[in-house]
Amino acid sequence: MPPNVDIVIVFHAIRKGASFSKEQVRKNAVKAEKQYSKLINTLTRAGLKAVGRRGESEGQLLVMVTCPQNVLANLIHCERHSDFLYGLPMSKLPSTNDFESAPLSPADRIRLVHGFISSTPEDGGLGIIPGRKEWDLVESVMALHDHDFNDHWIHLWTHHRIASVELEKIRDQFGDSVALYFFFLTAYTRALIFPAALGTIYYICGKPYSASYSTLLLLWSIAFVEWWRLQERILSIRWCIRGSWRVEKRRADYLPSFPWWKQEMRMMASLPVILLFATILAVLLTGIFVLEAFVTQLYNGPGHKYVAFTPTILFSLLVPRLLAIYQKYATNFTDWENHEHQSSHSSSLSLKVFTLSAMNAYLSLALYAFVYVPFGESVMSFVQSHLFTGGHRALALLDKLNVNFNATSYLGARGGGGEKISAVGLSLWESDRKTARRKLDPSRLQDQMFAFTVTNQVVDTVTDIGLPYILRAVESFRNGKGFRNSNGKGHGKKKRVAFDDEPMGHDAHGREEREFLERVRSEVALPEYDVFTDYSEMVTQFGYVALWSTIWPLAPVMALFNNYIEARSDAFKIAVHTRRPTPVRTDTIGPWLESLSFLTWLSALTNSALVYLFRPPDQQEHGSGTMVNANATDESQHLQHYRPNGLAATRELLMSALLIALLASHGYLVMRAAVRHLLNRAIWTGSKEMKEAHHVEREMKEKFLNNLGQCSPLVEMTGEKDEWAIFWAIDEGMDDIRKMLKDV
Repeated sequence: MPPNVDIVIVFHAIRKGASFSKEQVRKNAVKAEKQYSKLINTLTRAGLKAVGRRGESEGQLLVMVTCPQNVLANLIHCERHSDFLYGLPMSKLPSTNDFESAPLSPADRIRLVHGFISSTPEDGGLGIIPGRKEWDLVESVMALHDHDFNDHWIHLWTHHRIASVELEKIRDQFGDSVALYFFFLTAYTRALIFPAALGTIYYICGKPYSASYSTLLLLWSIAFVEWWRLQERILSIRWCIRGSWRVEKRRADYLPSFPWWKQEMRMMASLPVILLFATILAVLLTGIFVLEAFVTQLYNGPGHKYVAFTPTILFSLLVPRLLAIYQKYATNFTDWENHEHQSSHSSSLSLKVFTLSAMNAYLSLALYAFVYVPFGESVMSFVQSHLFTGGHRALALLDKLNVNFNATSYLGARGGGGEKISAVGLSLWESDRKTARRKLDPSRLQDQMFAFTVTNQVVDTVTDIGLPYILRAVESFRNGKGFRNSNGKGHGKKKRVAFDDEPMGHDAHGREEREFLERVRSEVALPEYDVFTDYSEMVTQFGYVALWSTIWPLAPVMALFNNYIEARSDAFKIAVHTRRPTPVRTDTIGPWLESLSFLTWLSALTNSALVYLFRPPDQQEHGSGTMVNANATDESQHLQHYRPNGLAATRELLMSALLIALLASHGYLVMRAAVRHLLNRAIWTGSKEMKEAHHVEREMKEKFLNNLGQCSPLVEMTGEKDEWAIFWAIDEGMDDIRKMLKDV
């Protein structure tokens, strides 16, 4: 058996990539010696066992920490008494022996020890917080994987079980936050069965942009969000974590004396920055959209097949870079807001980051749906005229420079009004408007939906699972160590160094300890797990299904298939590609629930607008057909339904769509209130969790008072004297009633 290590503290005596003079190296060594001694002394004085081992890289030290039973018992005692005082539901009252009061899971043990080490002294911790001035050489505080559980988890995937293992076991290993995510993922995947079946039926038998399909889809979205709101409440009571934010440890950077109004002002100050980056992103995405949908279609010059890849290249180069810069600013602003707890800090940061992520995910579809399809001809003519205007200016500049072309031509009324233009210009851009109009493809909207719901999800899955293997293999070969898998075993040419702190086989545990240290070093090299990425993927996918599956009803089918794999890929990522998640107590999925509610409201607007704009009429007349019939062979049937002719028609179309969206928004509010009421009566009212929530606090306090002997139901009569004793002894009521009966 390997040693029982609860926590590993990664300590860097030498900063990575730093080159110093000899004098600076000496000063850094003295500083590292003092801070390392302080670290070991702080841990040992608190009753923990700590020992250092050399890490993978030069100057890296791994401090192994284990918590003795008596210290752990004290931590359990303090936490359960704190839970009781702050009103958290508990399975049993705190007792003198808290080990017998309730079982302690591996996740709870890690959470208690990790919190004891990394929380502030004001909250009863040791204050060893990575990044703080006094601990600037401490890189991270992490826990080690339980490889037996991970192997069992991976083995169960071969049996095609969607949750792999029971959610309670996931909670026992990784804590409430990860378990809540997997419960949400499982519930959402099962909920997708209904829209997947519905979409398949309407795709085969129904009409495009069906109003009934959109209405049923909106009802499903509302029902799922409201159902999950109740499930969240039920789980928090079942897991005894409802109201866990009351006992959450304070952040190390929190300033207690900071006025509340200053915090609100700082939160408001981030809005202009968000709007600035949102505007830049919108302009960038709109420019790429125009380039992809119109400019590349009009270009007929050399390499026009390769020019079509220009929008994709620009998107890959510019958008991720912009989002990375924005995330850095969002993190700085969130830190500046002075949040007391990590949960509120994470919620604020998640909302900021997801705002632009959602815009990046949905804006292209919105442009194709509400600009390209209804106004494609007008935009194409506008772009075409500006291209030739630019061509005229270029020719004028060439004429001034005495650069002449032999071949010239005149554009007719459809081209440039009889103006002279070079034949080279004619060969570069499409000049005929009728030919340019034929290049407008109504099926591009469905193609974009397919790309977002299928292609992007496949790429994300491959990136999550396969890319870490490739990156680790490249890094391993660069270091001359061969390929190393998740268990720390490798093959190929590998340099073996015998450290002084490693046993060389003189005892029975020498080989086992070396294997254990090798595994620890491999886990330290892994990145930390962030549940934000997984939630963001699922909420974004929910938006595709709720907002845009009216365009392509098979989108829920693709989402269902993706989530069947996602449950396994996320678990595989946790078990193999990241460090063990630090357990966190939480009773909610946080800001993601509000994001789901907002997307559901937005779906009422988008679905109503899509149905109004693109639904085929019952009896299609010649010249007024719908544009969404992608299978039609006659080009006259493509872009005609609600095609505005003139400014007045465009204004009428936009006002009608806006009015319908406004009515749909109010209809959403009515539907949500009705669904919430029905689900509350059907699921919550009368449930075991509701009864427990109503009575647990009173029952705990009654038991506590009974234990103190201050709430005895039987009270002995005292012999105190009362001058009105005769008054209280004579009762005339019974005599009067008997007299009435006698008279009758």
